Amino acid sequence: MHSQDDHELMLKVKSGDLEKLGLLYERHWKQLFGFYYHMCGNRHLSEDLVQNVFIKVLKYRHNYKAEGSFEAWIFKLSRNLYYDHYNKILKRAPTELLLTTEHELKGSGNIEEEFQNRDNAEMLRLAMQKISPEKREVLVLNIYKGMKFPEIAKILGCSQGAARVRAHRALNDLREVFLKFEKK
Repeated sequence: MHSQDDHELMLKVKSGDLEKLGLLYERHWKQLFGFYYHMCGNRHLSEDLVQNVFIKVLKYRHNYKAEGSFEAWIFKLSRNLYYDHYNKILKRAPTELLLTTEHELKGSGNIEEEFQNRDNAEMLRLAMQKISPEKREVLVLNIYKGMKFPEIAKILGCSQGAARVRAHRALNDLREVFLKFEKK
């Protein structure tokens, strides 16, 4: 996609051309927002975390090395920021971990179908929240973000085989939880 261009832009940011950070932001904010939203289900928190990612990119630009995919690098940074955020909350008060979600109905004209789709989407969201954050993360990266296992492995700091196994186990857990919701 923009991989090579992203490396070049980031190298320019690293050397002091800070206007290029805006281009990187425009290219990647939606993906990062989607990652955070699928992880926590909170629109406002997701927006804040995306902003914080680019603040970190600016702050630590001198540490950037053009090795591997830029996307994998920025998602690894995003992942660390996400876990840092929740670790801070855990230290303050574990009860603050309640997640909120915003719901939107898309008008298709068929109310029964809309409610069924809404119910399935809600059950999937609830099932995603019931699996561990580590398992949720690998599913978000693979299914929602469409990342390949070499990139996921780099983000998670493991081998490609281990990333595949984690995805497989996470999908099995998600399926199991979803089916329990479906039976209720």
